[in-house]
Amino acid sequence: MGGEGRPRRSPAPEDRQADAERSRRQLLAAAFDEFASKGYAGARVHEIAARAGVNKQLINYYFGGKEGLYRHLQRQWLERESTFDDRSCPATEVITRYLHEVLADPRGTRLEIWRGLATACGGAGETPDEEPEQDLSGISDRQANGEFDPAIDPGSLLLMIMGAVTAPIVMPDMVQKIFGVTPWDPEFEERYSAHLRTVLGRLAPPGSSTVD
Repeated sequence: MGGEGRPRRSPAPEDRQADAERSRRQLLAAAFDEFASKGYAGARVHEIAARAGVNKQLINYYFGGKEGLYRHLQRQWLERESTFDDRSCPATEVITRYLHEVLADPRGTRLEIWRGLATACGGAGETPDEEPEQDLSGISDRQANGEFDPAIDPGSLLLMIMGAVTAPIVMPDMVQKIFGVTPWDPEFEERYSAHLRTVLGRLAPPGSSTVD
């Protein structure tokens, strides 16, 4: 008979911590893909776990279940989205940056689209929502400094900007039909960005120089 094997050594605390962080990252990445593809109602815990390559019980352990996992992802996206609006930069630059980020990773926008569809179809309250009331102070500040015409309704302008940026993700087929390329083609991003800058630049008060 061969000699006895070496006794197993328990993982060091730092190794356990590294494994835990790795599992959390894998779950978040997998969940982002699943929720963005299927919405909150359509995503399944076992499919998220299988995509992540971990036990589905870890979703409960780390996030308290499917809802906690979704809320965590939504907070992450909102934190990232908040960095797009640098009030020290012209709105024309901000919208270009916002469009680039959305096209580079449309999953956060798709989360919002799925939530909106659930609300439109009578499912308000079924999809967890971490998003606060919209802050219009950024638009108001730009109106005060002469970048936007004060006669423009701030809420309507914000909704128009949000719609313009998310439209390529909502209707990629129309982008293909109109521009002959997908929303992720650099040619489209360059052309559409130029258009958005032109539109915003023409929203300044009458008689002022346009921003470009």
